[in-house]
Amino acid sequence: MTGLIAPVARLIDELSRLPGVGRKTAQRLAYHVLRAPADEARGLAEALVAVKEEVAYCSICCNITDVGVDPCAICSDSRRDPSRICVVEEPLDVLAIERTGEFHGRYHVLHGAISPIDGIGPERIKARELVERAAAGGVAEVILATNPNLEGEATAMYLADLIAQHVPMVSRIARGLPVGGDLEYADDVTLIRSFQGRRQVERG
Repeated sequence: MTGLIAPVARLIDELSRLPGVGRKTAQRLAYHVLRAPADEARGLAEALVAVKEEVAYCSICCNITDVGVDPCAICSDSRRDPSRICVVEEPLDVLAIERTGEFHGRYHVLHGAISPIDGIGPERIKARELVERAAAGGVAEVILATNPNLEGEATAMYLADLIAQHVPMVSRIARGLPVGGDLEYADDVTLIRSFQGRRQVERG
């Protein structure tokens, strides 16, 4: 970028790669870091490195966990019902549902949703791992809690077809959530009603 010294230009370039961060926002963040005390900047850098070096994925549910802690705390909790699996798109969705205290089963995190426009096919999400869990037996219900938007609905329908032969019940969270919304931004009451009003997925 013309007029910028290399370290600042590089920081702006890297920040602008983050989802939802445009060029102007990246510039503001970069100059905030530049003005911040050195300790604050080092803390940010250390946190970024730590999230890559100290965070792993649960071998059962694919949610994030501490390195060396596998299965994760939820999967290893004997009080959770292993016969019910709630499928979500991202780890943040697990936090949103856990806040409600409504669901007492286990989770499966897809790490995305099918989106042909963005070049994300079924092989880019953790669909195969979900099928393996369902096929292993002992699962009474799979709750599809993908986001209520076009990508989330397409993903839910795709997964329902994949796992229907392996589980007695495949359900979808109810329409308490606004179409086009994300689980992580939903309030607790809305999420609770969505779970209470879930319906069985109808297959064509």
